[in-house]
Amino acid sequence: MGKKRIVKKGSEFGAEGAKKASTRAGSKKRVDVGVLHVRSTYNNTTLLLTDSSGNAIAASSSGALGFKGAKKGTPFAAAKVGEVLADKAQSVGLKEVSVVVKGVGAGRESSIRGFISRGFTVTSIKDTTPVPFNGPRPPKPRRV
Repeated sequence: MGKKRIVKKGSEFGAEGAKKASTRAGSKKRVDVGVLHVRSTYNNTTLLLTDSSGNAIAASSSGALGFKGAKKGTPFAAAKVGEVLADKAQSVGLKEVSVVVKGVGAGRESSIRGFISRGFTVTSIKDTTPVPFNGPRPPKPRRV
């Protein structure tokens, strides 16, 4: 059951709430050039938008949009993630983007296409998928 809370209606609470909202609205950063990091796995696609120095501006993933299970790794879900992140980027004032792709999932290209469809220019696309030089140690020969 716990304590009963008494809510006071007064100018103190109203002024605080208005103050917080105004500082948040004013703190939005205007960015012209950014970097779009695409991490595509077999199970999910994650997009992160940063400025040129690497500070995160916005992020989204197919799981965050409500796709569940095997549908998260589909190209359709990745395209939707690209479109949602593009809308966030437009509110910041982004115009051109360089793309860094990492991973081997199905949503690599479609997420970039979804982002470009909103009218952004892509300056470069770089693939940073890690590739093993030698890979893991092979299993021992089978003894029968």
